[in-house]
Amino acid sequence: MSQDPEYFYLQIKLGETWDTLFEAESVTDLKKSLSARDSGSVEEKIRIVGANFDNEKNEWFYEQLFFATSKSEIAQMLQMSSSDLTETTFEKTNNSESNLDTDINVGNISDEAGLNSKVSKYAYFVLIVAGLIGAIGFGIRGGFGIFLSPITTEFGFGREVFSLSIALQNLIWGISQPFMGAFADRYGAFKAILIGSIFYFVGMILMSVSTTAGMLHFSVGLLVGIGLAGTATGIIMPAVVKVFPAEKRSWVLGVIGATSSLGSFAILPIGQHLINSVGWSNTSIVIAILVILMIPLGLVFLRNRPSDNNDIQAKITLREALSEAFGHSGFWFLCAGFFVCGFHVVYIATHLPSYVMDLGFSASTGAWALGIIGLANVVGGYSAGVLGGKYSKKYLLSFLYFGRSIVMAGFVLLPPSEPLVFVFAVTMGLFWLSTVPLTSGLVADLYGVRHMSTLFGLVFLFHQLGAFLGGWLGGYFYDLTGSYNIVWWISVALGIVSAIAHWPIRPLTQHKLASAAGA
Repeated sequence: MSQDPEYFYLQIKLGETWDTLFEAESVTDLKKSLSARDSGSVEEKIRIVGANFDNEKNEWFYEQLFFATSKSEIAQMLQMSSSDLTETTFEKTNNSESNLDTDINVGNISDEAGLNSKVSKYAYFVLIVAGLIGAIGFGIRGGFGIFLSPITTEFGFGREVFSLSIALQNLIWGISQPFMGAFADRYGAFKAILIGSIFYFVGMILMSVSTTAGMLHFSVGLLVGIGLAGTATGIIMPAVVKVFPAEKRSWVLGVIGATSSLGSFAILPIGQHLINSVGWSNTSIVIAILVILMIPLGLVFLRNRPSDNNDIQAKITLREALSEAFGHSGFWFLCAGFFVCGFHVVYIATHLPSYVMDLGFSASTGAWALGIIGLANVVGGYSAGVLGGKYSKKYLLSFLYFGRSIVMAGFVLLPPSEPLVFVFAVTMGLFWLSTVPLTSGLVADLYGVRHMSTLFGLVFLFHQLGAFLGGWLGGYFYDLTGSYNIVWWISVALGIVSAIAHWPIRPLTQHKLASAAGA
């Protein structure tokens, strides 16, 4: 390297691959970490890698600075000063053939060697903008429940009518998502966001003038459903993941989930205030204008380029990826679990405000409850992303679904009160869409990011099938029995089933991926 490295990595050779033990901005910190590490009696291959950012190429450049195959060489390195170590090990790496790892291309060490890549400022900018898009799209999508009572009251519909519109919206969204995901994989996320925003905008405008059940089904159900497929997390998350290295994937997904939830907290109370002030029709026009903002924000994805398309993934065609996924039992367990997530989320988002009013509380209490769910999910979503990078995602998902069941059972069984409503909102918010970064992260971990938008779209289709049933059955059973109790207990049972379904998921090995690609 022509200049001192900006970052240093300490790695150990495990079989045929390198695993990063520590990373730091100075060699001294790596020496301390290595000195404190007890390697026992086993001889290890150790190396230090330096990293510098190439501003012209907008990428990180890695170079092996030190390589040791014995404890004596490691001990000798620990006795050297930091300045001598940097200079001497650089010379040693380039001149001492006996100490070079011949499997390593010195001067350009790839991520496949186990290196934890640093991230450019552009990637973080993409993450911030993606969070804003998610906040707009998710905030609106999670707020349709506040329209249920005013529309039902104005036109004299039963609750099943608008519930069916929301159910159709989620079904159309789910059916459209795999196709929109494949479109985004091929043509880029921005074009998908552009198309989705246009459908979303037209749907909200037509909703504002809807007077019949058919018009609501067409605007809120069909058009907004297609719009969501092009603007929601199924497009945003894979697009952002592709500009970050694999080891930051779970954290990135958690950040997007958290920032998206802020949209619910901000938009829901404002939306309820607008409905009370100017009516539901004018409120839908305001929301339509907000939707258009996603188009200029989506321009950030024009520069998107994959950061994790290794040789194996690059060889896999969409047909091969689908074949591997469909033949893998873990894929179907993920689909079953996400079906339950959709059922829970849309049932609660659509019917909680009305359920709260049935308990004798105000419409504002119901709107604030949904907003608090979104705010609590900021913590839950981010925590899920962080924990997903450290612990098994499938076990975390099992815990989340079981936790949902406990919270819903308590909400129904305990005496109703406003404090109980808000306690439910906080606890449910912690479990709310924490499932999304974990589920999408599992899809990426199991099948890679090359066709992630398409594969996650297929898993999401099952989420939306559950969403269709959750939204519709809530209204159906309420009109049939005058109560939501049956659907609450269906939700509790489904949560337990989903917790069990994630337990047997097993990874799809890179060997299988390579075989699928003909490697």
